[in-house]
Amino acid sequence: MERTLHLGVDIGGTKVALRVEAGTRCVDESVFAWRPRHSAGHDLAQLAAQVASVRERLGTPPTAVGVAMPATVAPDGRITAWPSRPEWTGTDLGAALRALFPGAGVAWADDGDLGALAEAQAADCADLLYLGVGTGVGGGLVLRGELCPGPDRGSFEIGHTVVELDGPPCVCGRRGCLQAIASGPATLRRAARLRGSEVTFDALRQAWHDERPWAVTALRHTCRALAAAAVGVQELVHPRLLLLGGGFANGLPGLHTLLSAHLAELSRPGHPPLAVRPAALGALSSLRGALALSRTIRPPAAGRPPGPG
Repeated sequence: MERTLHLGVDIGGTKVALRVEAGTRCVDESVFAWRPRHSAGHDLAQLAAQVASVRERLGTPPTAVGVAMPATVAPDGRITAWPSRPEWTGTDLGAALRALFPGAGVAWADDGDLGALAEAQAADCADLLYLGVGTGVGGGLVLRGELCPGPDRGSFEIGHTVVELDGPPCVCGRRGCLQAIASGPATLRRAARLRGSEVTFDALRQAWHDERPWAVTALRHTCRALAAAAVGVQELVHPRLLLLGGGFANGLPGLHTLLSAHLAELSRPGHPPLAVRPAALGALSSLRGALALSRTIRPPAAGRPPGPG
């Protein structure tokens, strides 16, 4: 009897992670770095070679594949924007993935959304807001155990909510987006202005630990912007818990406490602020979310292409 294999693929701007599970047991895991940017075709060929290696090691292809993507994907499956790898713009992601995994069920969703799904499952919380602060600001919303708005209706783009009118320009073309204020690079630039010299992440982390005024001020601005966005979500859909993650935030112990203080400042009488905790899965959240997505895919049936359940 053939075993059922679920494959999660976390596609990033600089690297790709793959994990295969049989039941709940990991049977293969690998990471590779993208070669220098050239074209989507070259990237897909590199991904195909890695997938072939996985299939060779396992001796059988995966049954279902969930893919976490940082790009904006239109309803027709075409990529409309990916700032880290703009060569992919216009690529038919659905066709490309189906060609990579013939015979398997394939589904994809935003990496922040899938990170939220995995974190919600790990926290055993059915109504959860996840904020991932790294090179950008992503995240996702889970309500009643399901992604909101759902993979078929677009992604939860909290990083492009406007929290500061006439704020700094964002890569999306607007001004004052959360990402333009609270991302790792934006925070480092603000810290450099306050310090009067360039600031690396390691320098910021040490200064945060030492409670240096310039570092605390820079991170207060970041957390105030994050709190403003989170309060807007809370007023509309009432999640029970906020988890703070992402590579930048994960590297600054105690940052969730500063965020909690700003949420308390913005709370309305009779409306307690959102509880805040550090995310549990760290850099693995999107990959685990991709695996969770793969488990929702219906098995192939005669005359019907496999797809989400």
